[in-house]
Amino acid sequence: VGPYVLVTPNEARRKQLKQIAKKELDDLEQWKKEHKPGPITLVPQRLGGNKSEAQVRQNQQMILMQSKHQKKHKREEYVKAKKAAEEDEILKKKAIQREKAERLEVKKRQEEMQRREMLLEDQKYKTDELPNRLDVGLPKSDSCQIANPGPESTAWKRSYAYKQTLGEDENRRLEEMKQEKRRKAELMKFKQKQEDETRTRALKNEQRSHYSLFYCTLRVNNAFLDRLQNKTQPNSIYHPEYTG
Repeated sequence: VGPYVLVTPNEARRKQLKQIAKKELDDLEQWKKEHKPGPITLVPQRLGGNKSEAQVRQNQQMILMQSKHQKKHKREEYVKAKKAAEEDEILKKKAIQREKAERLEVKKRQEEMQRREMLLEDQKYKTDELPNRLDVGLPKSDSCQIANPGPESTAWKRSYAYKQTLGEDENRRLEEMKQEKRRKAELMKFKQKQEDETRTRALKNEQRSHYSLFYCTLRVNNAFLDRLQNKTQPNSIYHPEYTG
């Protein structure tokens, strides 16, 4: 053990602190005695409400029915709002598809008009060129000879066949696009039908569970009221009948 210094306590200070603590404890006890709560006096009164058992049960059933109707009304409003939103979305998609179809139809008409104009110009050119070519190519003798088709006629046929091929390809592409749109519309209709069936089944299941919960709650409440009624009624004495 190392060196240490022992300090003796101040006896006067210690006595003073003890006196102060004792005085505070005495004051606390005196305050408790002065502020001690007096006896409680209550006017006797009847507890348990002023309604009969039949009225209580009727009120419970009315509250349950009202809550049931409120939940049903809220659910119907939610279903209506959801269905309206889905219908708006479908209408928007239909409007977009209709606009695309209209633009495609306008483009098709413009291309058809351009093809017709080119064909008319080509026919007019060939019609104007035919008399000159016949005048140049006719023989001076009286014998009728059939002239062989020249390179210009062959080029015109090739151009006409090429344009006709382009038109057929364009018509085929348009037909494929129409079929694709028809398939998409049928698929959307099928999906909408499936969603409606799923929503109907979910609504029926929810109604069935709600009805079961309602009757279970009503049965529990009736059992509780029956037990309460049996407790409140006086004990009946059983008198067996004497049969001679």
